[in-house]
Amino acid sequence: MSNEPSTSGVFARQPAPLQDREGRLDPFDWYQKMRDERPVSYDEERRAWDVFKYDAVRTVLSDYETFSSDTPPDDDSGADDSSPLSASMISVDPPEHERLRQFVDDRFQPDAIRDRRPYIETVAESLLDDIEGETFDIVSAYSFPLPVIVIAELLDIPAERRDEFKQWSDALVAAPREQTEETLRKNEQHRTQSIAEMSSFFRNALTERRGSDRDDLVTLAANAEALSPTEQLGFCILLLIAGNITTTNLITNAIWSFAEQDILHAVASGAVDRKQAIEEALRFRSPVQAMSRVATEDTEIDGVEIAADERVTAWIGSANRDESVFDNPDEFLPERSPNRHIAFGTGVHYCLGAPLARLEAGVALSTLFDRYDTIELRDDQFQPVSSPIVYGLESLPLHVE
Repeated sequence: MSNEPSTSGVFARQPAPLQDREGRLDPFDWYQKMRDERPVSYDEERRAWDVFKYDAVRTVLSDYETFSSDTPPDDDSGADDSSPLSASMISVDPPEHERLRQFVDDRFQPDAIRDRRPYIETVAESLLDDIEGETFDIVSAYSFPLPVIVIAELLDIPAERRDEFKQWSDALVAAPREQTEETLRKNEQHRTQSIAEMSSFFRNALTERRGSDRDDLVTLAANAEALSPTEQLGFCILLLIAGNITTTNLITNAIWSFAEQDILHAVASGAVDRKQAIEEALRFRSPVQAMSRVATEDTEIDGVEIAADERVTAWIGSANRDESVFDNPDEFLPERSPNRHIAFGTGVHYCLGAPLARLEAGVALSTLFDRYDTIELRDDQFQPVSSPIVYGLESLPLHVE
C-alpha cells in the first residue's frame, strides 16, 4: 500500500519526460537532472509545481497546514466532489483525517497484521501450486492476485472477482500512453465508469452488512456511526485500491531488482538480509513515485514562491534517489543502512497499510524462494505500468526450476 496508500494526487496528464516507455521505465535520470537544475519547477502543461529534493518532498507531504490533501476538483486527481474518494482519509487533513482513520487504525497495526501471516502463506502456496510449466509471468500469476485475495478476505468480498477489482483499481491510477486531448478524455470517462461500478458494488455490500456482527472491514465501516454513508463508501473503495496496486508493484519490483542485481540466491539463502533488501527495493523502485497537494497559502519552497491554491507534486521517487541523503543512490545496495526512504510517505498520511504490505512482500518472496532453486528473468523488454504515479511492470516473465 502507498502513502496512505492512495490515489490522492492521481493525474492523467504526465510530465513530458514520462510520456514514453523509456521515460516511464527509467525516470531517474530526469529526476537527477531536475534535482540539479530545477529542484522546484512549474509545469505549464499540467498547471502544477514539481518538487524533487528529499527535504522539500518530506515538507510537502508532512506539512498539511501549508500543503493540503484536500485538492481542488480541477486537478485531475480522482478525488473530486463526484468521487467517494473525496470523502476518504486520503483527501482530508486533520482533524477530519484522524476521525476517518482512527476507527480502523488498530486493524493495521503490526501485531494485528501479524496474525494474517498463516493465511497469506496459504494463499501464496496455492497460487504457486496453480502455475504450470517453468516459464510464467510472475505479475499475473502471483504478485497481482496475492494482495487482491488478501484484501478481499479482509473486506470479505468475493476474491473470484479479482480481475474486475484490478480493472477498477488500474483505471483510477492509469494514464493514456499517448497524451492527446482525446485519449485523456477517454481515460477520464473510463475512470468515472470504474468509480461508478465500484460504488455500486460497495453500496450493496454496505447495505447488506448494516447491523451485522460479521468481523470484516466492510461490516466495520457499515456500522461505524462516526462515518457518513459517503465516507463509508470512500473507505471501502480506498482499501480495495490501496490493498492491491502498491503491494503488487512492491513484490514485482523486488523480484525484478534482485534478479537484475543477481542476488536472488543470496536473498533466498539468507546471505543477504531479506527485510533490508525489501526496504532497498522500496527505495530503489518506489511503487508510488509521486503525490499531489495544494498550497493553502502563499508560501516558499527552497526560495521559490508558490501561491495559494496552486498544486504541488512531491516526487517521492526522486527524493529516494537524492544524493544528499543516500550514498550512491543509483546503486541497489541490498543491506543499505540507514535507509531513510519515504516510499510509504511521511507525517499524518503515512501509509496505513505499510505493515501489511511489508508482510505480504516478505511472505511472497519467502514462499517463492522455498519453491524454486533457480529463478531467472526471461525478458528485458519490459513494459512499464502506464501511470504517472505508480511504478512497476505490466509483466515480468520468469524461468524457474
